[in-house]
Amino acid sequence: MGFHLHLMMVRLAYDTQIIHHVSLKLLILKSNYITVGKINNNGGSILGYKYEDLVHYISEVAINLILSVVIIIVGFWITKRLGNLVRSVLVKSKTDESLVSFLSNLTVISCKILVVLSAMTQLGIAMTSFVTILGAAGIAIGLAFSGTLSNIAGGIMILVLKPFKINDVIVSQTIQGRVTEILIFNTYILTDDNKVIILPNGPLVNGNIINFTKENKRKIVLLVPINFGEDINLLRKEIKKLLLDNVKVLKDTEPLIQLAAINETNASISISIWVKSSEFSAISVALNELVYNLINNEGRLMFPAINDKNESN
Repeated sequence: MGFHLHLMMVRLAYDTQIIHHVSLKLLILKSNYITVGKINNNGGSILGYKYEDLVHYISEVAINLILSVVIIIVGFWITKRLGNLVRSVLVKSKTDESLVSFLSNLTVISCKILVVLSAMTQLGIAMTSFVTILGAAGIAIGLAFSGTLSNIAGGIMILVLKPFKINDVIVSQTIQGRVTEILIFNTYILTDDNKVIILPNGPLVNGNIINFTKENKRKIVLLVPINFGEDINLLRKEIKKLLLDNVKVLKDTEPLIQLAAINETNASISISIWVKSSEFSAISVALNELVYNLINNEGRLMFPAINDKNESN
């Protein structure tokens, strides 16, 4: 009897330990469940931000970033096509070439600025704040870009005042050449030896400009030394006939041939003719050769005299 009672006490103690152990397990599980429930109810957090808010913010930023990139790519593509369209319309309307180049470039640059501003707005950058910052930094920006702004103003003045246009031959800042392109900031000059020189519009329009092709015709003046005792009238008649036989010499103004100077060693005659501005250089070279052959073949051309006294010494 005592033995059975002892066994029952041992079994009761064992069952009590099992129940205690199971209860402890249940308490741990309940604690974990409550914790998970709180996490699920609160959504969790990272650095004080809820998971749901972070996911929503990241997805929104990613979408806006993708849309901004699309805006820039598509906007720049449309801008390029728009610039070409403006150029073709102006060319078909027979607008001045310099104005065509300027307006098409101005259209492209303006549209690109609008595209960039649209992309920034899509990213959520407030334009009011951006404009405020630019306004506050306006003085510094104005000083930094003063040269650039003066070049833009110079380009506009060139188009409005038209001191020259595309294909005009000009001299400015000791540089001579043919104008090939007028852009917003610069003007391109092609020299006779095929060098491209880029002149900023600001200094160009503020400096002296010599335009050789502004007028349709130009005068060529050639000085030729002759011997003393030459018959000026006979020489004038021969040179005049030579010039009038040349089809490139303009006939609306008669060639002028006259005695220009007399000094100790010889006399000089001046030959003045009018030609088309576009043919000035070619005719100048040809005229030199024609007059030289005419006068030199008959021994009328005067070369520098040799001092006999120095020669005898």
